[in-house]
Amino acid sequence: MQTDAFVLEDVTITLPSVDGDPLMAVNDVSFRVKSSEFLTIVGPSGCGKSTLLNAMSGLIAPSHGKVLCGNDSPVECLPTIGYISQADTLLPWYSVLDNVALGLRFRGFSKKQRYAEARQFLHQMGLSNYETLYPHELSGGMKKRVSIARTLALKPSILLLDEPFAPLDAFTKETLQEDLLNLWDDMNLTIVYVTHDLSEAIFLSDRVLLMHGAPGNIKAEFPITLPRPRHYHSLKFTEDFITLETSIRSMLSQSEQTEKVGVVV
Repeated sequence: MQTDAFVLEDVTITLPSVDGDPLMAVNDVSFRVKSSEFLTIVGPSGCGKSTLLNAMSGLIAPSHGKVLCGNDSPVECLPTIGYISQADTLLPWYSVLDNVALGLRFRGFSKKQRYAEARQFLHQMGLSNYETLYPHELSGGMKKRVSIARTLALKPSILLLDEPFAPLDAFTKETLQEDLLNLWDDMNLTIVYVTHDLSEAIFLSDRVLLMHGAPGNIKAEFPITLPRPRHYHSLKFTEDFITLETSIRSMLSQSEQTEKVGVVV
């Protein structure tokens, strides 16, 4: 029987605002994430997608309701959770190898151990020949590969990703999407992914949740039953893919037309 990696029940999240008045970012959200599932959350800017992801990572606590990682709180699950954001979080004064080994250093691995582990994941991300370079010498796509390798070196069972490929060009983005699917399959990961890109959401996911509103909540759920393994260009123009994208886009457009206010991301 498949277990739950996350359970969110009646989650409401209120955050401080610039003028000091509390701002409700997420209101009464409930859903589950199965172990080994690839779940993507989409929705217009300001509907609280990233806020939800931060609650699942333990960075913020819900004001009401509960977020469970298995049977524990997200904070108790931190060693098993990897988080990859849109921002470039590499240390510019560290080489590629040292950036990937950084988390292992904090966990007490010897230099020999952490470099061996780091090299393994650099090889997996196709970066074996770049370990002595520094972040300023890398392309955007290569930086993102280093960030992924650094996270995977800690061997998480859960990956939370907040628009990780948004800044990248289309070709690099598509390549990394396929790489991510291979990693998800090879490492039996549970992935929760946030994006504005509907094509990306459909291509990657087992299931897509559409959020709307400010405060945000779940408007609809779309199971993605497209066959795996998936290859972007052979899948994107199929009738099933186009039908799914049209359905989600139509519902998203309806939400955007009826929502006039939203400042939380």
